[in-house]
Amino acid sequence: MTRDAAIRHATDHFDSGAFRAELSRLVAIPTESQDPDRASELVRYLEEGLRPAFERLGFACRILHDPSARGPFLYAERLEGADLLTVLGYGHGDVIRGQGEAWEPGLSPWTLTERDGRWYGRGTVDNKGQHAINLAGQAAVIAARGRLGFNAKWLIETGEETGSPGLRELCRAYSGLLAADVLIASDGPRLNAEQPTVFLGSRGGASFDLAVEAREGGHHSGNWGGLLSNPAIRLSHALASLVGPNGQIRVHELVPAGGVPPNVRAALAECRLETGPGAPTIDPDWGEPGLTGPEKVFGWCSLEVLAMEAGTPRTPVNAIPPRAWARCQLRFVVGIDAPGILPAIRRHLDRHGFGDVTVSPSRDETFPATRLDPDDPWGGWALRSIGESTGKRPALLPNLGGSLPNDAFSDILGLPTIWVPHSYPGCSQHAPNEHMPLAIAREGLAMMAGLYWDLPACGIAPRS
Repeated sequence: MTRDAAIRHATDHFDSGAFRAELSRLVAIPTESQDPDRASELVRYLEEGLRPAFERLGFACRILHDPSARGPFLYAERLEGADLLTVLGYGHGDVIRGQGEAWEPGLSPWTLTERDGRWYGRGTVDNKGQHAINLAGQAAVIAARGRLGFNAKWLIETGEETGSPGLRELCRAYSGLLAADVLIASDGPRLNAEQPTVFLGSRGGASFDLAVEAREGGHHSGNWGGLLSNPAIRLSHALASLVGPNGQIRVHELVPAGGVPPNVRAALAECRLETGPGAPTIDPDWGEPGLTGPEKVFGWCSLEVLAMEAGTPRTPVNAIPPRAWARCQLRFVVGIDAPGILPAIRRHLDRHGFGDVTVSPSRDETFPATRLDPDDPWGGWALRSIGESTGKRPALLPNLGGSLPNDAFSDILGLPTIWVPHSYPGCSQHAPNEHMPLAIAREGLAMMAGLYWDLPACGIAPRS
């Protein structure tokens, strides 16, 4: 059998409706990891949703647990030879809250619905549809070749939407079991809907709260205005000291000291950001001056204010509020000292006279930044394979603009990491009406079948 036969098997799997039926079954399991009442659904997704699919392909499966995790992990392996390359796959079966009341009429988060060339449902792109595509790609290779030609291992977690608690601890505890030569996984969006994309890591993510607690209770603004400090004004000026009026970060520890590396800049030179229907209009003067749009998102850092509150916003009263609060988030690239982010902000605020502003982490997990070298041979191989399968020139992103627990694989397991996303920026990920375009799903099946077919002859030797 041939490479073309494997790709044809994958696309026939789509055209026959079999892939849609499989994805519909997975979407129907309400795996909301943020809801403790859904804990049994996380187990059901692994045991009833995925285990049978793996076992039909000759994988041996087992459930793994870590005491710090909020949900179980599924480990699956198909070992074909000690001298062969070993590929680790990854995905997450949990989703964010369904938000069903906010979906368009006729749509439901737990029912796969086709409309206008899209499949709607929670998890269609984040992340059930994406790891289902990759598993179907391996199935197509087995059908065409009779074997994979490499060793395949998979780790599916059920806590990514709550920060992947326990994932890093599990990778340390089971480092021998998870040993591989490369991670090939899928999450996040493509650069744009039309262009297949490979990314080699992810920006880090650190969320933190700034607050000013001035006094107990509010005080009448007519009697006390001009005499009492206003926490909202203090907090606004503190934020303005961190980020300029056009979004430029003003804390030197929060941006890469050496600028954008030359090979990162070269990789991003031909990248085009999503500007199609549904995408917001890009503000060209926002962010770090002198950088292109792709360099701002994939090669630099951004500091955002996600929410603010002072007083009673829905029912304002004539009183100076006692407290002001803001939730902030830093997306950062390789080169930023993740443990030093909050101390750097504390020092900066103190230098600028904002000792009354408290700084505290807003969640337990900080995603470190990761990036495989753009010149690594694994990236070049993936681009060539995908280009041959699709007839398109794929985009190479040194890292995703968002954050993923990629450090568990790159730093703890020491793997080169190749991510091939099967989504696009306008997919409504983490929002009502989440969807996957049928064209991306079908193309994803074809290119993953080709990628897995090409793996045994990639020319990269096993690490041991």
